[in-house]
Amino acid sequence: QVQLVESGGGLVQPGGSLRLSCTASGKIFNIYVMGWYRQAPGKQRELVATLELSSQTNYADSVRGRFTISRDNAKSTVYLQMNSLEPEDTAVYYCNADLQVTAFQPRRDYWGQGTQVTVSS
Repeated sequence: QVQLVESGGGLVQPGGSLRLSCTASGKIFNIYVMGWYRQAPGKQRELVATLELSSQTNYADSVRGRFTISRDNAKSTVYLQMNSLEPEDTAVYYCNADLQVTAFQPRRDYWGQGTQVTVSS
């Protein structure tokens, strides 16, 4: 059974930084895309950043230049370095992985439980 476990959320002042981590564990054949999404109260879940196995990245316009996604394939871990945080970045951040558990099963999405990020003075 695949699990995604996030860590690194918390309370930070505007202009501060946080680093989120997410590690995938369990029976995994290959991870194609890992990424981060977020959901603020009363809003839909939105993409923050994704990183493909090919190293191609995709960022939301609202975070480009402030957030950096990286990945350690050997550890099945994805990171999100968040700098210059703004109150508008406050949300629950969810880790996502697009992966196969075996070579004979289709790719599918898995989600972490979410970690709260609060930006406030």
